[in-house]
Amino acid sequence: MRNTQYELSPMDNFSEDTLFMRMALREAEQAAAEGEVPCGAVIVLDGEVIGKAHNQTETLKDPTAHAEVLAITQATQAVGNWRLNGAVMYVTKEPCPMCAGALVLSRMKKVVWGMTDPIRGGAVSKFNILNEADLNHAVETEAGLMEADCKAVMQGFFQDLRLRTKEQRQQRKLDGEETG
Repeated sequence: MRNTQYELSPMDNFSEDTLFMRMALREAEQAAAEGEVPCGAVIVLDGEVIGKAHNQTETLKDPTAHAEVLAITQATQAVGNWRLNGAVMYVTKEPCPMCAGALVLSRMKKVVWGMTDPIRGGAVSKFNILNEADLNHAVETEAGLMEADCKAVMQGFFQDLRLRTKEQRQQRKLDGEETG
């Protein structure tokens, strides 16, 4: 597992957006370390982090345990309301349709993501749930923040996964030859 540091030095010229996306990247790396698809999310309200999470679908055996949904649950508990008016989510990957729906339902003000997902994207790439005219709320969007870093974490995870899978197949083949 590749571990990239996103630490800030006092000399860094950065925005709050960059700081919060770096936190989301740390969450994504934690997911990867746990064998989860590396997606991390951070929710901020008035400059304060009120929720942060990473994918836990494998760990919790729950198909809805995406970083975005888990962070929304944390944030709603932190503010004591299911409406997250004024809150901004930073997430390493474009939300899927389920997560985009949760963002709309929670009344999130804005979502900022790193890499788009042309296959399963629920925000702009495949579907446009966040700005569907027939829904009762629209979520502002911003794509591409720290995109290269977000892609590197995701690609590194899947490269490592393919390598481990190949090694496991080779080992099973050797084990079969030895016992057969």
